[in-house]
Amino acid sequence: MSIFTVASRYAKSLIELSKEQGNLDIVKTDIDGVIAVLKSNTELQAVLKNPILSGDKKLNVLNALFGGKVNPLILSFFGILAKKGRAAIILDIALEFVREYNEVKGIVKATVTSASSLSDANLSALQTQIAEQIKAQVILKNVVDPSLIGGFVVRVGDRQIDASIAGKLNKLEKHFANQGV
Repeated sequence: MSIFTVASRYAKSLIELSKEQGNLDIVKTDIDGVIAVLKSNTELQAVLKNPILSGDKKLNVLNALFGGKVNPLILSFFGILAKKGRAAIILDIALEFVREYNEVKGIVKATVTSASSLSDANLSALQTQIAEQIKAQVILKNVVDPSLIGGFVVRVGDRQIDASIAGKLNKLEKHFANQGV
């Protein structure tokens, strides 16, 4: 079974348990913190992936780091993962949990790539416009790519809107190439 499949099953279980207990949003916030710690700490990742260490030792490390700082449901969940030999994929499960959470809440991630960094006001206005178009809550990330020259490219899921100068120049170049100019 692939890591993605396993991570997805565990993430869905945590979503369901969180919903049953009425603390889905709290668990999501805590999972965001867990993700931040795991991504920034390669030594912790190495400990969790170490096949020589027992599940109990890995659980002790997780309890020392997160005990009293995250919802008890998460600590119990870590216990199950450690006992099942799945501590190595906690980051994968946490990332999948966030994806599932966004799906449950109707949240869509979008990226706007621009030649220079957009102001908060511009990002907010664009975020509102995208949300109105797709009828969903949008989390918008700004990526800077000076090669666009000006304008922007918006990506939402598998859709893309290219309103960049570089994109327009490329279209013009293709048009002239097709015309034999």
